[in-house]
Amino acid sequence: MKNDRILVLAPHTDDGEFGCGGTISRFIAEGREVYYAAFSTARESVPPEFPPDILEQEVKAGTASLGIPPANLVVYQYAVRHLPDVRQEILEELVRLKKEIDPGTVFLPSSKDLHQDHQTIYMEGLRAFKMVTVLGYELPWNNLSFDYRHFVVLDRSHVQAKITALQCYRSQQHRPYAQEDFLWGWARSRGGQISVEFAEAFDVLRWVLR
Repeated sequence: MKNDRILVLAPHTDDGEFGCGGTISRFIAEGREVYYAAFSTARESVPPEFPPDILEQEVKAGTASLGIPPANLVVYQYAVRHLPDVRQEILEELVRLKKEIDPGTVFLPSSKDLHQDHQTIYMEGLRAFKMVTVLGYELPWNNLSFDYRHFVVLDRSHVQAKITALQCYRSQQHRPYAQEDFLWGWARSRGGQISVEFAEAFDVLRWVLR
């Protein structure tokens, strides 16, 4: 029987929504099970006008907005920018998630992502999920280059769901890439590459057909 379960790995809260929020919305609409694991709530980086746990509250709101059940959300409290220091512990957690969830497809940061935390989740994710399809999502502000090898076609409602989810992150609205016009343009740009209106693009890190 085909395994349709999806696992999204986000080094920091909101990375999953940015990288594949439209795709998550499409999968939820199609009735697929989606799980989301965030490894850092980046307390050290929260703007001073917000409470330290704001990103934990925002990831709960953002993923719920996309339709991910609360029971399918896992939030860890690793320190931002220090994931490489605990990579073995993270690998063990990923192996545990593999056993518990048994996903058919895993989304994680791309191989070209420069952020040290993102690189850790990419590398340990590939180690933990050796027998399933693994797709790397795009975060343009962290990528010097990106291999556009796999596209997911989206309709307007999927892109709007992504934007609505990201608007749950009030503490991150100051970032240029959180602006609505940027998000629409990004989806249109990827769609234009395959002659559709909207899409998200992914780096194929491992492709398994069963």
